[in-house]
Amino acid sequence: MTKWVYSFGAGKAEGAGSMKELLGGKGANLAEMSAIGLPVPPGFTITTAVCAHFYANGHGFPATLAKQVDAALKETGRLAGHAFDDPEWPLLVSVRSGARASMPGMMDTVLNLGLNDETVERLARFSGDDRFAWDCYRRFIEMYSSVVLGVEHHLFEDALDEMKDARGLSLDTQLTADDLRAAVVAFKSIVEAHAGDAFPQDPRDQLWGAIRAVFSSWMNHRAIVYRHLHNIPDDWGTAVTVQAMVFGNMGAQSASGVAFTRNPSTGVRELYGEYLNNAQGEDVVAGLRTPQPLTEVASRASRGENSSLEATMPTVFAEFRACAEKLERHYRDMQDMEFTIERGKLWMLQTRTGKRTARAALKLAVDMAKEELISRDEALLRVEPTSLEQLLHPTIDPAAKREIIATGLPASPGAAFGEIVFNPEEAETLGAAGRKVILVRTETSPEDIGGMHAAEGVLTARGGMTSHAAVVARGMGKPCVTGAGAVRIDYEDQSFTVAGRRFVKGDRITIDGSAGQVIAGEVKMQRPELTGEFAILLEWADEKRRLKVRANAETPADARAARRFGAEGIGLARTEHMFFEGERILAVREMILADDSEGRRAALEKLLPIQREDFRNLFEIMSGLPVTIRLLDPPLHEFLPHSDSEIATVAKAMGADPVKLRRRALQLAEFNPMLGFRGVRLAVVFPEIVDMQARAIFEAAIEASLSTGAPAQIEIMAPLVFARAELDIVKARVEAMAKLVENETGMRPRYHVGTMIELPRAALRAGEIAPSADFFSFGTNDLTQTTLGISRDDSGSFLGVYVEKGLLPADPFVSIDQEGVGELIAIGCQRARAARPDVALGVCGEHAGNPPSVAFFEKVGIDYISCSPFRVPIARLAAAQAALGGATDATV
Repeated sequence: MTKWVYSFGAGKAEGAGSMKELLGGKGANLAEMSAIGLPVPPGFTITTAVCAHFYANGHGFPATLAKQVDAALKETGRLAGHAFDDPEWPLLVSVRSGARASMPGMMDTVLNLGLNDETVERLARFSGDDRFAWDCYRRFIEMYSSVVLGVEHHLFEDALDEMKDARGLSLDTQLTADDLRAAVVAFKSIVEAHAGDAFPQDPRDQLWGAIRAVFSSWMNHRAIVYRHLHNIPDDWGTAVTVQAMVFGNMGAQSASGVAFTRNPSTGVRELYGEYLNNAQGEDVVAGLRTPQPLTEVASRASRGENSSLEATMPTVFAEFRACAEKLERHYRDMQDMEFTIERGKLWMLQTRTGKRTARAALKLAVDMAKEELISRDEALLRVEPTSLEQLLHPTIDPAAKREIIATGLPASPGAAFGEIVFNPEEAETLGAAGRKVILVRTETSPEDIGGMHAAEGVLTARGGMTSHAAVVARGMGKPCVTGAGAVRIDYEDQSFTVAGRRFVKGDRITIDGSAGQVIAGEVKMQRPELTGEFAILLEWADEKRRLKVRANAETPADARAARRFGAEGIGLARTEHMFFEGERILAVREMILADDSEGRRAALEKLLPIQREDFRNLFEIMSGLPVTIRLLDPPLHEFLPHSDSEIATVAKAMGADPVKLRRRALQLAEFNPMLGFRGVRLAVVFPEIVDMQARAIFEAAIEASLSTGAPAQIEIMAPLVFARAELDIVKARVEAMAKLVENETGMRPRYHVGTMIELPRAALRAGEIAPSADFFSFGTNDLTQTTLGISRDDSGSFLGVYVEKGLLPADPFVSIDQEGVGELIAIGCQRARAARPDVALGVCGEHAGNPPSVAFFEKVGIDYISCSPFRVPIARLAAAQAALGGATDATV
């Protein structure tokens, strides 16, 4: 018989931490915590296999599940000391989701399940606290009705607010037991009015309703959006954990909290978290009350305005610290923990590998390796390469003037500026239109995830460091400030006020998530530097990787950035990108529109000194590192003059008739420029272009070698070749110019000639082309276009649908199409090496900065990859991970 249910508690467990695929992260970790002797309330986990059955069978359950749940519920009651249907002391349970990957707040939870009109009285008698019992019951009705019965959550909150207003109260905690009894009556009336039936009183009906609802929440909108953003497969499913309730709201010696074994924002080794006295766990993360610090250090940092758990319950705090240290040693990673204190007794409710910022991930990985908790190889595998982008974007310039209008909690580091928006849907709309926005909310909820993703940053008036806004923003790498209590938000007016000033939708503000500051207007930013743990981890990566990493760069600024980020040369300098301005584009237009070689040479004479200076800058900045220069590859439509004024300007410069020039431009116009008169075809038809560029390259290299003392490493690349004969024509012109420059200067430049492989035919004929090529560089952007027959400039309207429907595993312009384009690359590598074993093989498309693509390039034997300068650190780490065999589960 299939086992659908796994129990845990009292130092024993049927499951284990290694069973995340079956038990989900929560269930596996509860089993593991119980097995290593931590105080865990007993319970059981219904497996992800049930979730798969649920969706495959019209939301039905396996026939044997009910019997297994009954047995597990009985065992939970035995371990807890009181049964689910005990008439004197009823066992209450929580029902929670738990996928194998953490999805905080995305699915549903039900607490205090088992309460009804009778058991609430028994709970009151047992606890000796009427208020506590009725508070639990009204919470349960609200949560169960919202999650299971589909009654809008705000209806209950509105009713409670009306009650508080009528009594002149401002806080839920000021309501008496009688007030809460009245709230229960009101809540049940809401349920009957909006659900069409009375609130269910049978605890077993409640249990199965909650189990069904939690499984159903796997496919709710916010969970689907979250999985899409974090690349979590839909078919993983969720487990459901049913666990004995423990109560943090049973008086002054009770509390609930959330904590990390290290600081998830910075990675500093310190217990980091918050708690609320006399509260349930949902209160801490909901952001409805501002929590208190765990430690005295944190309390002093907040100027001692809130009592720490360390000060108010020192014995329990010491026990909790010991549990935290034990968990980190056991899992060998930072842990994100939830706990409850019930009348002075500590209970550990959950642990999971903690989400962390990129900055924290780096420090954690490096520090734990230095502490010998993990190896250096494990440290390299702990950091998601793409998360490094969070550290490669502007922060606020320390010298910039800050007009600070409010201060909150530094919930997620980094800085951002943008227009104020109050509505998450509007944030998505404006973000899609390319507008930078800051999402401003009283507090966020899981439904806001789309707006949070679209926004540059998030600001909330309420909530703490572990609130929904903080956790989700850190996971996304978005700057976030929470708990900015001075900010008074008026959604109806679409404005907020602070310190007597009013800010409306569309006004620009800056937030500093590292300092917890809200700043009026747009503040000057600065680029980060590769220092500290960043540099250390990348040094370790460089020791492990086989793939060399270069950068695509053609301007001095890009080349300097590439060196700063550790590039080992330039793998692609696109010479046509050097001509898009001023006098340069005019000279290029003259060259293209010239009727004969004499006219072209006259235009090229104007371009020669410009090109020479451009190349000299690149060679000097790279100072002895290889520089791969692609010969001119302009889609003609980007350079041809179109307007009358542009044609007149070119005609004047050439001394030509504008009418004749317009006719010439029309002759050169193309229906499909990306597959037209470009690349090596220009060199074949107009070889004088190759002559000019080769001369500029060689003369620049000689000048740079003399000025730096380092011989220039010249690599000249012919683009868009499909046959060896094309490359041979270019190579002959380059060799002739090298001899001419040697005769003129007495210095022979050392150089290599190769080609880009951008066409399927070139990949298939690689064995024929290789004898003429010193190197191949696979231009994966164009190779993807020509293989799939998809224009990257026009595919946005349908590629997303293709990925969503599973027709493609990912956007092929982001992650290499391994089955199609990848096979062509593999064939090209194999045939090239067979024909010429010493041929160097590179990749110069943006796929070189995509970790899954880098892993593929490692597998097929590519020698080097070249990407944009700011993706070089990503490529360096991805290359190391590829050499080590792949990354572990992402925790950033």
